[in-house]
Amino acid sequence: MTEQDSVLACEHIQKVYSQGPQEVQVLTDVNLRIAAGEQVAIVGSSGSGKTTLLNLLGGLDLPSAGKVFIAGKDIALLTETERGLLRNKYLGFVYQFHHLLGEFTALENVCMPLLIAGIGQDAAQQRGRVILAKVGLQEREEHKPSELSGGERQRVAIARALVTEPQCVMLDEPTGNLDRQTAVGIHRLMEELNQALNTSFIVVTHDEELADSMQRKLTLSNGTLHEQ
Repeated sequence: MTEQDSVLACEHIQKVYSQGPQEVQVLTDVNLRIAAGEQVAIVGSSGSGKTTLLNLLGGLDLPSAGKVFIAGKDIALLTETERGLLRNKYLGFVYQFHHLLGEFTALENVCMPLLIAGIGQDAAQQRGRVILAKVGLQEREEHKPSELSGGERQRVAIARALVTEPQCVMLDEPTGNLDRQTAVGIHRLMEELNQALNTSFIVVTHDEELADSMQRKLTLSNGTLHEQ
């Protein structure tokens, strides 16, 4: 499988941060290819660089060396605006903290990426309602985040990530703030959406149960990825 065949790929990426006179190398030589519909978990100790890697794969940051390809395109060759458009079209993001906008309803939060992409409000709301139904929240469309439980807020965040029908959704500790029962529900939801939409999922997690349920489990240590 080449980078052209991959939803997401990186080759020999490194990431170095400057801390005063010192340089800290977080990633030394990371290679990864994600196929359509693939489910991949990335685990590792705190501070190993998992979130850094996710940000690089998602084009939110650029590597110090190496290449990242989103939908076959080398993101280093794109302008910041072009990278943003590519991210919005091909990728969805879910974080440990849901980052929903408190003054907007669940439906309005979910529709936001579509409106940013220039889709009209009526069409955006129609698609938003469909994806909220898929995550089991059709009865909660008009509720604001403060009126939703933690699990419901995370489901809204997942719906927002999926509403553009991205090829790949990247999740950073998606169950980190949830109780076990709610976390299991999120696991099942991801599995259902993967099968229904053929969406790829990359999950950074400390949740061993979630990691073990994915098709591939990779460990990030000493700046490189190791397949388990």
